[in-house]
Amino acid sequence: MRQLIVLGIVGLIAQLIDGSLGMAYGVTSTTLLLAAGTAPAAASAAVHFSELGTTLMSGISHHKFGNVDWRTVAILAGPGFVGAIAGSTLLASLDGEAATPWISGILLALGVYVVWRFLALGGARPTFKSRPSATMLVPIGLVGGTLDAVGGGGWGPVGTTTLLSSGRLEPRKVVGSIDTSEFVVAVGGSLGFLIALGSQGIEWTIVAALLVGGVIAAPFAAWLVKLLPAKVLAVAAGGIIILTNVRTILLAFGLSDSSVWLSVAGLALVWFGLLAHVVRVERATAKTRKAEEAAAEAGSEATVGR
Repeated sequence: MRQLIVLGIVGLIAQLIDGSLGMAYGVTSTTLLLAAGTAPAAASAAVHFSELGTTLMSGISHHKFGNVDWRTVAILAGPGFVGAIAGSTLLASLDGEAATPWISGILLALGVYVVWRFLALGGARPTFKSRPSATMLVPIGLVGGTLDAVGGGGWGPVGTTTLLSSGRLEPRKVVGSIDTSEFVVAVGGSLGFLIALGSQGIEWTIVAALLVGGVIAAPFAAWLVKLLPAKVLAVAAGGIIILTNVRTILLAFGLSDSSVWLSVAGLALVWFGLLAHVVRVERATAKTRKAEEAAAEAGSEATVGR
């Protein structure tokens, strides 16, 4: 029972991050499931089945807040569905124990990319320019869907970061559209795992726990997307992903527990420092923005007074 409650909290936190940032539900949940000893295929399958509910609720919530560009969703969904089926079939054919460090490597790379994108590149959300073309969206859907199924996450890191960096879609609609189209990706991944593993290969208690937590968080996350700094959430989520997967990989290479924990502790200190730096920068930016708005308002009132 305690494990199910913990998994429910994991699903809630992961969906809060995913719904407000447009990524990290699958990566975060799969990372923690692998750390708990769940086989890669079973972990990814559980995450995808839980996403059938969380992504549906997230899409409805984002639609209500006006965060969805339905043309983008329509183009992304098909290739994402195909990629998810292909990825789930591939993962199910791999040996679980042998695949774990490789999947952790993929998740680690995604975690590093998330932090790099929003920290080293500044994490500035581009201004709206134009809607993304089909030639851009189709490859994003195929790659994101495949990686999402193989790594248990990847749809958001691939789709959200690519669309944000392109500047071709309003930022809040990037997050809302990626989260909404992920429902179709979850359907494709779930079908692939169901065909490859059978219903007995799915850990339904894990699915239920993640689902309950994610559904509870989805409406709040859609609201938070307009309030919380994306950079802070990205560094926080990316750090958790990096730490957990580094631990899994080091253990797979046969390092002693003490060496593993020393390495993880060192990385954790770096992560805390980066997170503190990001929070300071965000606060300073907010103060500067308020001062500029106040100055502009005062100038406007003075002009009217004349």
